[in-house]
Amino acid sequence: MKTYKIAVIAGDGIGPEVVREEIKVLQAVSELDGGFRFDFTEYPWGCEYYLKTGEMMPADGLETLKNYEAILLGAAGYPGVPDHISLRDLLLRIRHDFDEYINLRPVKLLKGANCPLKDASPEDIDMVFIRENSEGEYSGQGAWLYPDTPREVVIQDGVFSRHGCERVIRYAYELARKEGKTLTSISKGNALNYSMVFWDKIFAEVGREYPDVKTYSLLVDAASMFMVKNPKRFQVVVTSNLFGDILTDLGAAIAGGMGLAAGANLNPERKFPSMFEPIHGSAPDIAGRRIANPLAAIWSASQLLDFLGYENWGRKIIAAIEELLVKGESLTPDQGGAATTDECGDALIALLKA
Repeated sequence: MKTYKIAVIAGDGIGPEVVREEIKVLQAVSELDGGFRFDFTEYPWGCEYYLKTGEMMPADGLETLKNYEAILLGAAGYPGVPDHISLRDLLLRIRHDFDEYINLRPVKLLKGANCPLKDASPEDIDMVFIRENSEGEYSGQGAWLYPDTPREVVIQDGVFSRHGCERVIRYAYELARKEGKTLTSISKGNALNYSMVFWDKIFAEVGREYPDVKTYSLLVDAASMFMVKNPKRFQVVVTSNLFGDILTDLGAAIAGGMGLAAGANLNPERKFPSMFEPIHGSAPDIAGRRIANPLAAIWSASQLLDFLGYENWGRKIIAAIEELLVKGESLTPDQGGAATTDECGDALIALLKA
């Protein structure tokens, strides 16, 4: 029997609550399948760890994590710890140093999910975002000059390499070709006269290798508008780190809320472990109340199964989430129900077993 070693960083706020249900679902799937199992190892890293030690993870944390096949992350962020520290010293550090250059975020309206768009149906909102995940606007490069003086200046640089742009754009073209879907590139070349003009150039160059893929190019402001007015026009989308971050939160809003938003941070070559996470944040205001929605974390578990080659189980988890939403009997308050986090997870497992 194949055993997959999985590192777990439950993190802060509601992270431990939703990851607990994610692990339960993965264990249930492995028992139902019978051909593989998971070996989970938990690490207490995050903001609470930072307040005790002055660091979000140990200096040798990456050396520890590299021995696993994948990482489950719950959430990072808590009052008292600056956001740029909680994000950059844990999540972004793992993404960058493990070369998880593909951020894969589905934006899919499931049956039964709440949608704020009038008359929108599940057929209208079914897209996947391929977000560049290791450089771009989040590269962390820049300078802070003359701090706390009248001459104070900050410079924030974006890093766009040919290597980095080509590989994420080619990944998106390959996915669009494989699934027979259109591909839309989103940039801002009219204003960002170096980075985004370069991005557009690479998108066109790589596209010559894929004449069978129908493509579109949109400015990010226009794309934001069309995601609301005509989301059906988007199928596979590729964009930069910053734009992908913002647009997928908009995507979560139109596809049922942040409680249904999952993300995978992939190193496709598997030289390093990939990381799977709900993207809703730590929500410290509801932590410990057992009302957090675990479905985003469980959706990210389906992405892990897809990545490991068990796409059939990935699809079954999504179908179970959809059935749960349609029935409406075991949903957490954010989805209009009164169930606890663990009751929601247990109900989903019951559907998988049925």
